Amino acid sequence: MHLFNHHHRKPDGHAVRRTQGTVVSSPAWLYDLMVRWFVYHGKEQKLRHLTADLAQLQPGEMVLDVGCGTGTIALVAKQRVGAAGRVCGIDPSPQLLAGAQRKAKHARLPIDFQLGGIEHLPFPNQSFDVVLSTFVMHHLPDDLKRQGLAEIARVLKPEGRLLVVDFKHPEGYQDRHGQFSGELDIQDLPALMKEAGFSQTESGETPLRVRMSPTGHLHSGFVLARKSQSPCEKEKESRE
Repeated sequence: MHLFNHHHRKPDGHAVRRTQGTVVSSPAWLYDLMVRWFVYHGKEQKLRHLTADLAQLQPGEMVLDVGCGTGTIALVAKQRVGAAGRVCGIDPSPQLLAGAQRKAKHARLPIDFQLGGIEHLPFPNQSFDVVLSTFVMHHLPDDLKRQGLAEIARVLKPEGRLLVVDFKHPEGYQDRHGQFSGELDIQDLPALMKEAGFSQTESGETPLRVRMSPTGHLHSGFVLARKSQSPCEKEKESRE
């Protein structure tokens, strides 16, 4: 979730290998402070467990947190999947990843945090049972959303799950602060997910409300989708 002190990578030099989207430049401690009170309003613990519940995380599963920030969700995911499971986190911000690594070390939880962007996930095909994306998509223009969703589909196992939690666009809201690079309404995501090979989408609201002005709040919602099986995968499953 990148709501402040951010900049956009330009398509040149080493930045291309990380991301062409938004990158947080704030220190991890400041990011956590702002998110905890400005975004979660002191309900961080409740909402991160809600995210794990929505993703239906099970012991032994392999989980990827895309745009993991300081690892808040990844820590809960690792607790849910246990010793038999694996959790990886990826983020383009070195500052936030350093904070995530400190948290994991303090909690004595083995989590693999890597520097990178959603459009180039450094993992083999069909590596994960679940991919999580919390408050990342609103920073991405539609072309980058498409690239990211295609990469997520690539690294997910057949029938793997993708959970996206992000803002919903309230009627009449205008982004006067320039915080959002892409389309704000999460309800538009299922169409892009279908293009990327996802099906069985389920959506709803979450209790999170974010004050963006003295008179207005942003609501949030979720979309849960499954990666569709290819005809070859379906045939192989029927034979087994």
